Amino acid sequence: MKKEIINYLICNDENKVNDLFNKALKTREDNVGNKVYLRGLIEYSNICHKNCYYCGLRKDNNIRRYKLSEEEVIDAAIFAYNNNFGSIVIQSGEVTSKKNTNQITTLLRKINEKTNNELGITLSLGEQDKDTLKEWKEIGNAIRYLLRIETSNPLIYNKIHPNDNLHSFTNRLKTLDILKELNYQVGTGTMIGLPFQSVEDIANDIIFFKENDIDMIGLGPYIEHSDTPLYSYRDELLSLRNRFELTLKTIAILRLLIPDVNIASATALQTIDTQGREKAILAGANVIMPNITPTKYRSNYLLYENKSFIKYTAEESMNSIFSRIRSTNLEIGFNEQGNSLHFIKKKY
Repeated sequence: MKKEIINYLICNDENKVNDLFNKALKTREDNVGNKVYLRGLIEYSNICHKNCYYCGLRKDNNIRRYKLSEEEVIDAAIFAYNNNFGSIVIQSGEVTSKKNTNQITTLLRKINEKTNNELGITLSLGEQDKDTLKEWKEIGNAIRYLLRIETSNPLIYNKIHPNDNLHSFTNRLKTLDILKELNYQVGTGTMIGLPFQSVEDIANDIIFFKENDIDMIGLGPYIEHSDTPLYSYRDELLSLRNRFELTLKTIAILRLLIPDVNIASATALQTIDTQGREKAILAGANVIMPNITPTKYRSNYLLYENKSFIKYTAEESMNSIFSRIRSTNLEIGFNEQGNSLHFIKKKY
């Protein structure tokens, strides 16, 4: 299997690559339908206790830190609900504290109250202990959790993170296991084109998703940030175009390998190619995340540089996404949570 995956990843024959994308699109239609599901993205806070070497939010970076007020988060959730989104994502830097746990718990309860318990919620809040994750899960609509591992190779993981107790590959994987145990729909993902990464590493990432029975996959091209340690390797990287194309191939291969999984079309693709997210949809992705964070905060949530749509309002982001999805001749999954069919099948 790995050899075949690598052959797809290194293929430069345009006809064969297009055939790969067409097969992935047909596989998606046959297994999860032709709808693209919406996740209104709320970038809750850029405060982070970690120092990952690739991330613009890392603790040591000198950026203006923020946390949305309770009212701002709830207003964003109501915007999503009133505009027929089936789901939202609450994303932030990684913080572990009782105060943070309680704040998220309160938000989840109030969002459920204000949206008649109809809005699906994905959390992307980093590694948390089991009691915290259990508390959030038991509230009700916090049904999905995204915890990207960034690479399945522990050697690369150790090169792109500090060597301390806060940055542990073992703990990352352990948290994924806890999420499964708590019956979350479990999502993870990687970056394509990292320093030190080979095509074989990307193939191993794909196999990792398959072997670990992942329900949702969020991956995108690595885009460097000048205020991070990994920026010093910028001259050794694949071109942005090559990272973009590798990401599309990875999405297509995953769709063929795990036909019923949810795969997101990442905003980072749009940074490289003006039609990046549409191309990901046409390569097999079926989830897209319009940014509904209040505009005044967006320029302070830069995981990487040159991020798209940071000056858009929530309505402008929404309308842009709707237009892009319609340009692919696929349907928008209005008022649908778009839960992972891969997850649902395991339960019945």
